[in-house]
Amino acid sequence: MTYPIHTIESAPEGAKEFLTGTKQALGFVPNLFAVMASAPALVKAYGAVGKLFDETSLSPTERQIVLLSVSAENGCEYCVAAHTAIAGMQKVSSDVVDAIRARRPIADAKLETLRRFAASVAVTRGHPVAAEVRAFLAAGYTETQVLEVILGIGLKTLSNYTNHLAETPLDQAFAPVAWSKVA
Repeated sequence: MTYPIHTIESAPEGAKEFLTGTKQALGFVPNLFAVMASAPALVKAYGAVGKLFDETSLSPTERQIVLLSVSAENGCEYCVAAHTAIAGMQKVSSDVVDAIRARRPIADAKLETLRRFAASVAVTRGHPVAAEVRAFLAAGYTETQVLEVILGIGLKTLSNYTNHLAETPLDQAFAPVAWSKVA
């Protein structure tokens, strides 16, 4: 499918405000948002769910682990690159990011448990084996955080599926950290 990469001017009326705010905050409109703008409710929902995910009890590093892990499991090249860049801005350890990108375990046992749990929930469509849930809780995470991981998976489902269907081109800002699912 081919979707336009909207500018603020070409976007449907319901998406213009979101794109304008994004450009003010980031200095550019990421292609993901420019594509999502074709469905104003989608781009606004993505922004709202992203803000809510930022309000969870998960740390910025933990949130990026969820978002990167799910994007890697879903084979979303755009989102892995974008969240690699975001993780760098948020001072997430490059060892953590590199492990996820290379599909290797994270050295920190608790963070590796989070990565495995998020990936398992995504891959099983919400039916992880009981041992995965027990391991997640035994690592020090809470039942509330089980649900917060689901929120992150929902966020990435919106963007990963959009990128797959739209074949969203990678922005120049994310090109230095491009990722390939076949690598």
